[in-house]
Amino acid sequence: MEWETVIGLEVHVQLATKTKIFSGASTQFGAAPNTQACAIDLAMPGTLPVANEQAFRYAVMFGLAIDADIGQRSVFERKNYFYPDLPKGYQTTQLDAPIVGAGQIEITLADGSTKAIRIHHAHLEEDAGKSLHEGDFEQGMSGIDLNRAGTPLIEIVSEPDISNSDEAVAFAKKLHSLVIALGICDGEMSQGSMRFDVNISVRHKGEEKLGTRTETKNLNSFKFMEEAIALEVERQIDVLEDGGSIRQETRLYNADTKTARAMRSKEEANDYRYFPCPDLLPVVLDDAYIDSVRQQMPELPIARCQRFVDEYALSAYDAAILSDNTHIANYFEATVKQCNDAKLSANWIMGEVSARLNAEEKTITQSPINPTQLAGVIARIKDNSISNKIAKQVFDGLWLGEGDSADTIIEAKGLKQVSDSGALESMVDEVIANSGAQIENYKKADPEKRPKMLGYFVGQIMKASKGQANPKMINDILIKKLNELV
Repeated sequence: MEWETVIGLEVHVQLATKTKIFSGASTQFGAAPNTQACAIDLAMPGTLPVANEQAFRYAVMFGLAIDADIGQRSVFERKNYFYPDLPKGYQTTQLDAPIVGAGQIEITLADGSTKAIRIHHAHLEEDAGKSLHEGDFEQGMSGIDLNRAGTPLIEIVSEPDISNSDEAVAFAKKLHSLVIALGICDGEMSQGSMRFDVNISVRHKGEEKLGTRTETKNLNSFKFMEEAIALEVERQIDVLEDGGSIRQETRLYNADTKTARAMRSKEEANDYRYFPCPDLLPVVLDDAYIDSVRQQMPELPIARCQRFVDEYALSAYDAAILSDNTHIANYFEATVKQCNDAKLSANWIMGEVSARLNAEEKTITQSPINPTQLAGVIARIKDNSISNKIAKQVFDGLWLGEGDSADTIIEAKGLKQVSDSGALESMVDEVIANSGAQIENYKKADPEKRPKMLGYFVGQIMKASKGQANPKMINDILIKKLNELV
C-alpha cells in the first residue's frame, strides 16, 4: 500500500522592529525576564494599543517580495484563549482581513527542478510571552517571561502544497533567506525569531481527499523540522495500517529525545471566539503608501544572484549558494573587497568556512573568522607566501583564536613558504641523490607515464621542507633536473 504525504506550514516571523506592535516597549533580545513588558502589553485597565507603522511596512515588504495581494484594508481581531504566558487572555491578530493575501514562493528541489509553493495569506499579530520549565513534571518548576509579549509577528500560512520533508525544509530555508534579505527579521531561530508549525496528513497515493491532519508546533530549526516530519509521517502510516484513525490534534516534538507527544486536541476557529478588536480601527493603506514601500525594497536574492554572476564572474551554481543568504552574501562581498579575488573567496567560503560552521552548528554571523581575516589568508596564497596546504593550517589557527591575522600566525609558527630558488634546488638535489631506485625507474619509464611518477619526488621534497616549499617552483626545478638525467 502506497502513501503520500501532504504538508502545510504556518511560519511565525518576528519582525525586527525596535518596539512592540502596540506599545513603545523594547523588543531587544536577552534582557532580564519581565523587564520589557509594559502596561499596554499586559492589557492593564485604562491602557489602549497604538499600532506600530513599521510592522505594517515590513508586512507589505514581504507581500511585495512574494508578489502577493496587499490587503489595503486590514482588521485586527481578538483571538480568545487561556495560556499562562498570554497575560491578556486573548491575542490581537488578523483573521478575515489580513495584511497580505495570496502569493507564492518558488523552491529548488534536489534534482534542480523548481516547484511553486502557494501562500494562502500572511497576517500581523502579537507574540505571546514564554514559559520556562525546569526539572521534571512532579518536582520541577515553571516561570513566565513576558518580555516577548506584544512583539510583532507575521504569520505566513502556506497551502498544503508540500509533499515531503525535503520540500518543507527547502521552503523554510527560502523563507528564512527572504525575510533576512528584506531586513524584516534577524532570522535567529535559536532566539525564537522564526518558528514553524507543521501541518501533516497522509493519504493513499492517488486520492484527492486530504487525510486528517495534525499540527506539530514551535519547531525552531530546519533539522528539527525534518526529524519531526519523518517521525509524524511514520506514526500516521503505522496507525492507519493497523486499522486505527488519526486524531486531529496539536503535537510537540522533543529534539533531545527525538520523540513527540500529543499536547491537545486541535481547536477550530470558532473555539477561539474571534471578534473585532474594539480598541483598534481598521488600517487602510492607499496606493501611494504601497508604492513608497515598493520603491524602498532592498536587493532580493534572485537579483543578487544575477549580479554575482555579472559582477564577479561566478558560475551560476556558486552565485546561487553565495547570494541566497544575506549574511553569507555580505561576508563574501566584504572578503572580495579586501583580497580582490572573487573565485578564491567563493571557494574558501563554500569550502572550509561552511564545513566548519556546519560541523559546529554555527551560522556565518557566528564565524570566529571575519572577512578581513579570511581575506588575509587568501592574500598570502596569492603572493605565494603560503601554499594551499599551509593556508589550511593558518585558517585553523585563526578559527581557534591563536592569532588575530594570517600574518601573525604565519610569523609565529614559521609557516612562510620557501620560494628561494637556491634553497629549493638544494632540496631537489638531495632528494634525487637519495632516490636511486626511483630515478632508474623514471629513466626506464614510458615518457607518457613519467608525469605520474613525479608525486614521489614532490612528496619527499615537501616532507623535507615541512610542507613549506613552493609547489610550483619545486615542480619546475624537479622536471628540469630529471629531464637532464634521462
